[in-house]
Amino acid sequence: MGEERVQLLSQDMKEMQNFVRQLLNDVKALEHMLKNNWFEDDIMRIGAEQEMCLINDFYKPACTAMGILDDIQTADPTAKWLTTELAQFNLEVNLDPRVFEGNALGDMEAELRQRLDVIQNAAEKHNTRILLTGILPSLRKFDLHIDKLTPKDRYYALMEALKKKRGSDYELHLHGIDELNIRHDSPMMEACNTSFQVHLQVKQQDFVKKYNIAQAITGPVLAMCANSPILLGKRLWHETRIGLFQQSIDNRKSRDHLRDRSPRVTFGNDWLQNSVLDIYREDITRFRILLGSLVQENSIERIKEGIIPKLQALQVHTGTVYRWNRPCYGISDTGKPHLRIENRVLGAGPTVLDEIANTTFWLGLMEGMADNYDDITKHMSFDDARDNFVKGAKLGIDCKFTWTNDQKISARDLVTKELLPLAREGLQKRNINPEHIDKYLGVIEERAKRHMNGARWILRSFTKFKKETTVDESLTTLTAAIYHNQKQSQPAHTWKIPELHEFNKYDPSTLLVEEFMSTDLVTVQKSDLLEFAAALMNWNDQDCIAVEDDDGVLYGIIYLRSILKHFANQEKIEDNTEVSSVEALMEENPTTVSPQTTILEVIKIMNDLKIKALPVAKHGELIGMISEKNFVTMSKRLIQRSHNE
Repeated sequence: MGEERVQLLSQDMKEMQNFVRQLLNDVKALEHMLKNNWFEDDIMRIGAEQEMCLINDFYKPACTAMGILDDIQTADPTAKWLTTELAQFNLEVNLDPRVFEGNALGDMEAELRQRLDVIQNAAEKHNTRILLTGILPSLRKFDLHIDKLTPKDRYYALMEALKKKRGSDYELHLHGIDELNIRHDSPMMEACNTSFQVHLQVKQQDFVKKYNIAQAITGPVLAMCANSPILLGKRLWHETRIGLFQQSIDNRKSRDHLRDRSPRVTFGNDWLQNSVLDIYREDITRFRILLGSLVQENSIERIKEGIIPKLQALQVHTGTVYRWNRPCYGISDTGKPHLRIENRVLGAGPTVLDEIANTTFWLGLMEGMADNYDDITKHMSFDDARDNFVKGAKLGIDCKFTWTNDQKISARDLVTKELLPLAREGLQKRNINPEHIDKYLGVIEERAKRHMNGARWILRSFTKFKKETTVDESLTTLTAAIYHNQKQSQPAHTWKIPELHEFNKYDPSTLLVEEFMSTDLVTVQKSDLLEFAAALMNWNDQDCIAVEDDDGVLYGIIYLRSILKHFANQEKIEDNTEVSSVEALMEENPTTVSPQTTILEVIKIMNDLKIKALPVAKHGELIGMISEKNFVTMSKRLIQRSHNE
């Protein structure tokens, strides 16, 4: 989606047909260039894209991207390296392509740090900080409302096109330590993901071999680099970005019959056999066109004139198909076309050093594996490669792979015994500075030795916090700890598990109900026995309980005092043959609050009505409860923090 001049194709058949004609022309032009060896083959370059989160002083998302971007580009109109992302709380840095040799990796790190410093200096004027993380722990569902979309036509067009194809709300189902099952009204859930995307230029004649290697090593690389295990307060996959991205923009519909339909976010269906054309043709075959563009050239005519075409239509379409290893076409400063492989599996953070270490590991493996495996497809099945990818995403550094020649091996053993030596060979082949090889691969080696990466550190820290305080404070404190550790530039495997009060001066007065309410609810239905309702309240130490139906529609609330009063008025409860149901004593149409109500408003309502609990409802559906217990837990933490300070 890097192309700015994209648009929704109207219902006009001619408009659609014209874009398809340009798309087919682009494929023909690419085929001609491949057959006649037009591609640059005497140089190898690398590049990267850094996505980042913007947070405020409370470590929550800050929608200040447009202001920061405007300030930087006003001060320096040449700063085209900074651009927007889907949400207003994200930005993206594009690093300069550089020849893959010598000090390339060290120079990449230096350039990235310099550009992040520029952004941070500008962000401070907007009371904003930048954070590198695969998924921002403190993100809340309401941060993903469509009004947080970056106000650019191409993003509006993409959102509208995806939703039109799906025709219904998006559902997210992910399972890990916890379980997340939610519905969202737009593809904005994709905005949770932030990544560090690495590009490697490859020769035309090497593309098939190296693309298959990229597929084969995705699982192990992902396992070692996992960094986003938490989404909306739930501990899910070690790299939750993978499952989240696929489901958040999946426009497939459920059908009565079994048909194979590929998601737009895909690992692929088989090894690459002939050329990059196979991938582009598959993308056109399997995926309907979402967006068009005002194509300003006829690629066939360009070819006839001996001019390198931009292949604009092809790039717009393939920009809406998200392969984890994506082929990229570009034109170098030399005027020659080139091919790249873009690695999209690496999450942002936890530090710049971690990111460059991840990059070094992947690039070294791409070269080292190519020298040691003439054809990786003869040593591993595609199904195993895809299975390894899923395992790496779900279990991270804890998983076990099926590797070459059907060997079963743990991620840590595979990395230390085989992959790190191969990566070192590959980097030495490119004459990379030996000090940089030791520095960056040393980070990967230490992760394996200590059994610790970003995902494991986050999981251990969050699990510890959850035992001590509320989910919101746990997530906010976790975000604060990541931010402060990140500033120290020490790799994540060296971070100690923090104390709850160590980094974050938590201020609950700004909370909304959605951040504070209890969602693990005990409820009854109208037809339930009073004795049943009383038992549930007694077992769960509750003063009241919500009454709902099978679809979660809130009917009322029943209080323990009402049940006790009812039983006290009966002369002999044991001789009473009349069955009393919840409906007889429940309070119908109780006062409710919305998820967007502030915590201060809740306190006032509960004081005014002299009640101990409030249901939280949205469109009549019960989604949570606020009770005095929530406030007691918060008060304990505030008192403890005050004592520690």
